[in-house]
Amino acid sequence: MPPESGTYWQRIKFVTIAILVILVLIIALQNTANVETKLLFASVTMPRAILLFVMLAIGFVIGRLTAARASRKRD
Repeated sequence: MPPESGTYWQRIKFVTIAILVILVLIIALQNTANVETKLLFASVTMPRAILLFVMLAIGFVIGRLTAARASRKRD
């Protein structure tokens, strides 16, 4: 008997998000050393975990904006 479409995809989405969250936490916890990052003319020293989180957040925002723009073009 085929699984219900909505429930099946919700479970797949939940499992995928859970796995990604766990991976991000593992990577962040293993990268606590300070790194120097150059931003144009400034230099910032921060833990590598924070830098990874900031880059992840920027990538998420770009992905959401791109998806929103693509869905508007389809309408």
